[in-house]
Amino acid sequence: MNTEAEDSWLYVISSKRKLINFNFEEIWRYRDLLILFVKRDIVTVYKQTILGPLWYIIQPLFTSVIFTLIFNKLGQIQTNGIDPFLFNLAGVTAWNYFKECLTGTSNTFTSNQNIFGKVYFPRIILPLSITISNLLKFGIQLLIFFGFWLYYYSQGMNLSINSGYILLFPIYVIMMGMLGLGLGMIISSMTTKYRDLTILVGFAVQLLMFLSAVPYPVSEAKAKFSKNIALFVEFNPLTQIIEGFRFMLLNTGSFTWFGFFYTLAVCIILFLVGLLIFNRTEKTFIDTV
Repeated sequence: MNTEAEDSWLYVISSKRKLINFNFEEIWRYRDLLILFVKRDIVTVYKQTILGPLWYIIQPLFTSVIFTLIFNKLGQIQTNGIDPFLFNLAGVTAWNYFKECLTGTSNTFTSNQNIFGKVYFPRIILPLSITISNLLKFGIQLLIFFGFWLYYYSQGMNLSINSGYILLFPIYVIMMGMLGLGLGMIISSMTTKYRDLTILVGFAVQLLMFLSAVPYPVSEAKAKFSKNIALFVEFNPLTQIIEGFRFMLLNTGSFTWFGFFYTLAVCIILFLVGLLIFNRTEKTFIDTV
């Protein structure tokens, strides 16, 4: 009798699952909820603000101008013949997608504890929705970048897209999303016990930006930093991603297949580790938050 009753259930919710569980079938079943969260993330970010979505445009432009004045004008950082503003805008555009994915997913458990405590759905949907919704912001900022690219090109600047490697562009976007999602899930799982991490994330992200070759090329880091710091900057996977963006879109900087596959491996490993920790934490986090 009991066996027949169990067999009649359409879905079974259980805490017993594999260590690394990315149930695509279940996520697809909740795709409407995923779309709803994506819409929520897009609409509510700048709701009740004066400028609204214009902040998508203002933030990278303002940051690029500040970097140009401080690093290129005062610090005399060279950009290999590329206009400093356009060079910085490329780095900031790439960096912003990673930053938004990381900061958005790093407080998944604490900011959604009321929802998690009332209804069941695959918890991975929330960090996934943040990563997907940030693609819209990234797309808008990328269009702004191409607008300035065309402007400088029309003014006679020697600009070109690296047609031999541009097909790698979607892979770089995926790597950036995986890296932000993986690190964000790790931090989110840790903040269920250590709330101080939410305070440290903002500071750490700003520090990481300056160690990821966002406002300068890797060649300048090798020339002006100490050997240990220059090695850290060079092998920082975020540096490889940002350098790859500039190499494809501005045809400047460096690219190696070793750096590409090294970065891809790091992104996959961090994503799987983040997913493992996230899955373990979601079973018991409601007792600790």
